[in-house]
Amino acid sequence: MINEDIYILSKKYTDLNQDEINKIIDVSKSLNLMADFYDCDIFIDVLSKYKEEAIVLVHGIPSSGKSLYSSTVVGKVASKEREPGVLKTFETGLPSKDIKAITQENKFVKQRIVPIDHLGKTIGVLILEQDISSEITKDFNLENNSKYEESLMTTFNSLNNLSFSLTNFLDDAILIFNNEGLLKVKNFKAETYYKNLGYDLSSYNIHYDDLLIGSESFITVLEELISKENSIISKEAQVNESYFSFKTILLNHKELILVVIIKDITDIKEKEAQIVSKSVALREIHHRVKNNLQTIASLLRLQSRRCESEEAKNCLKESVSRILAIASTHELLSQEVSDNVNIIEVITAITNNIKRSFNNSSKIIDINVIGEDFQIDSDRATSISLIINELIQNSYDHGFKDKEKGHIYVIVEGNSDKKQMAVIDNGVGFKEDTSSKSLGLTIVKSYVKDKLRGEISIDSSDRGTKVKIDFKM
Repeated sequence: MINEDIYILSKKYTDLNQDEINKIIDVSKSLNLMADFYDCDIFIDVLSKYKEEAIVLVHGIPSSGKSLYSSTVVGKVASKEREPGVLKTFETGLPSKDIKAITQENKFVKQRIVPIDHLGKTIGVLILEQDISSEITKDFNLENNSKYEESLMTTFNSLNNLSFSLTNFLDDAILIFNNEGLLKVKNFKAETYYKNLGYDLSSYNIHYDDLLIGSESFITVLEELISKENSIISKEAQVNESYFSFKTILLNHKELILVVIIKDITDIKEKEAQIVSKSVALREIHHRVKNNLQTIASLLRLQSRRCESEEAKNCLKESVSRILAIASTHELLSQEVSDNVNIIEVITAITNNIKRSFNNSSKIIDINVIGEDFQIDSDRATSISLIINELIQNSYDHGFKDKEKGHIYVIVEGNSDKKQMAVIDNGVGFKEDTSSKSLGLTIVKSYVKDKLRGEISIDSSDRGTKVKIDFKM
């Protein structure tokens, strides 16, 4: 009968194939033995067709009759909000333990979750559940236990319905107020927080306005929450030397009307400050590198003016162009908070440098940058700078020998995984054996292969040249 139920539910609610269903049936045969061994409820859940929820296929109950459930939950839904660990195991394929959840009968449990694997795919999970409702209740000092214990459960269910995962706030301070703004429920973490701030939270009926939750009064906060669609206010505040995040939630309950969840974020703020400090230092380094590279470029220009050999002058000119290409990337990085830059900004900076170097040329060559912008890390940005610089430089130097006017297009496109860049000109083209002797193209091919791990293709004729580069992000 159990096998038939598994088959029917699997076909109705899941995308499992016959082999996967058979694997679930095989595992289910030992479920009651496992329930006896661990003396707790054990389940097999499988992912439903809707992906954001799981379905209970099998419920194993120990022979002692010690069960958290008054009736079987086979066929019931395990949602992401109530049982976050179950969906997480389906996503990662990794086991989890001590994951807090809320059952279909509104009891707090701690779950141990083990994936069921078939041919490298997680097709289901084994769930062992332990009741921790008493632990949760003990974590709270209730003014009147008989009066507020049910209210406390209702409060948590309300939070859960507001799409708060239970594990997100059980370790934080929790304060719950009635409709007069008086504190009625608090946990030990709240007492610890306020004790460290010099406040005694051991008594009840302390008013919301006296607890340094914010500058607004209880009435003002209520009015704001009532006017908001999601009935939630989130903010951060500094109290003495500490930083806290406050999440205030309006509840629809006759006894308890307002809950405040407080999290100490002092460590996070300190780390953020450290990151900002390091970011500023890194930007200063990029700025200095850019200045040093520009100084080197200036020295090479001076040297080129003293050279009598045209070949030497051309070599120095190309070296200056390459150095300025790298300097442009460092200049952009010196303006960014992260180690990433916009690819279009990088290419535009390169083209502007080249245009300036050919200001005195009699030829009129237009350069257009077209395409999709995206962020790229500094290492690959430097490589792309050199690649684009060499390709445009080659077009300027060799692509328009017998032409007074011309066009060069730099095109960037692609999706999140793969990117393509192309440099296209309408020049006179070149022969393949000539390209093999070019230092510029040798640099390009080397950087595409070694730095970008990409591929390059060159198509050249008397109507122009197209160099296309493909690489993965």
